[in-house]
Amino acid sequence: MKRLLPLIVAAVAVVALPVIAQADHRPGHPKPGQPKPPPAGGADLTIAAQPNPTVFRRATVISGRLKVPDNAGKTVTLREDEFPFGIGAKNVATTTTDAKGDYTFTRRPARNTSYQAFTPGTVTYGTVVSQAVLVKVRIRMGLRVSDRTPRVGQLVRFRGLACPAHKGLGVRIQRRTPKGTFRTVRRTTLRAAPRCSAYSRRFRIFRDGVYRVTADDRDHARGFSRTRFLNTPR
Repeated sequence: MKRLLPLIVAAVAVVALPVIAQADHRPGHPKPGQPKPPPAGGADLTIAAQPNPTVFRRATVISGRLKVPDNAGKTVTLREDEFPFGIGAKNVATTTTDAKGDYTFTRRPARNTSYQAFTPGTVTYGTVVSQAVLVKVRIRMGLRVSDRTPRVGQLVRFRGLACPAHKGLGVRIQRRTPKGTFRTVRRTTLRAAPRCSAYSRRFRIFRDGVYRVTADDRDHARGFSRTRFLNTPR
């Protein structure tokens, strides 16, 4: 009997633990000193970006909706975190929700940027924070050719600017295949220029073709130039 006594005491203690925990706090009721819980369905702040990706220095619209009772006229603050992320996050803009709880910001990010919206805390539903949305920013690529109707075998110069500046970054000159995809046919690098960065490359053209240039880096998404059709008269 003496050997069984510790086992009986331990079993009683294990059964008693959940009962103590339940008595300490009833679900659905705030603890003393804490704000009220969110209303039924929860407080929510949505966020989206359009267009995404965007192109360097072009606008993207950050928008969403505050989903709480009486959501009109509430302050919403936008926080941004540029590449390389986590070292320079800052609040950049503030607005108020409209009659439906919607908000809108217009931004022109210079590089890949993460955005997050939040509302100041209130006694009713506390601070509401949105998910983060990553807006990718494409390098703006330009393309000019020295001759759009070259003779067969003629040297044609491909040149243009890439913004923002990325001195030393690789540039791929691509030609469209019969299947509609693009294949790299020549490579070059960006060099310093008065505005942004510049590239230039000459090579011989032997047949008709559709060309473009492309480049990307860690801080920017892949950028594409407009296509150029080169027609070689027969």
